[in-house]
Amino acid sequence: MGIAALILWLLTAVGGFVMLGTWVAKGGARQPRSTHLPPPVLFGHFLLAVTGLIVWIVYLATDKDALAWSAFALLVPVALLGFTMLIRWVPVYRAHAAPASTAAAPAAHDAPAERHFPIAIVAGHGVFAVTTVVLVLLTALGVGQS
Repeated sequence: MGIAALILWLLTAVGGFVMLGTWVAKGGARQPRSTHLPPPVLFGHFLLAVTGLIVWIVYLATDKDALAWSAFALLVPVALLGFTMLIRWVPVYRAHAAPASTAAAPAAHDAPAERHFPIAIVAGHGVFAVTTVVLVLLTALGVGQS
C-alpha cells in the first residue's frame, strides 16, 4: 500500500506542477491583485507537499512508523490549503464557464491566472490527492500489513 501511495502522490504532484506552471506562466506571481490564490497559500501547499513526499520516500526506505505518521501529519495542512484553494478557484471557473455576454466579464488580460487551469487536471489532482491521503493513513495504521 505504501508504494501505491507513492505512485499516487507522484501523479498528484504532476497535476500540481501543471497548475503551478500555468499559474506562474499566466502571471499569477506577477499580478498578485488579480489572482484569487494567495501566493503564500499556494507556495505553502507546494512546499509542505514536497516535504511530505520526501518524508514518505524515506519512510519507504527505512520502514520507521514515525516517518509514516510524520508524512500523514504533513498531508493534513496540505489538504486544508488545497481545499482552501479549491474553494477560491470554483468562482473563477464558474465565471469563465458562464456566457461572456455581460459587460461585467473581465478582459482576458485582467482575468486571474488560475482561470486557465484545465478542469481535468484540477479534478484529477483532487481525486489523486484524496486517495493518497487515505492510503498514507491506512499504511500508517498498519492496515494490510502482516
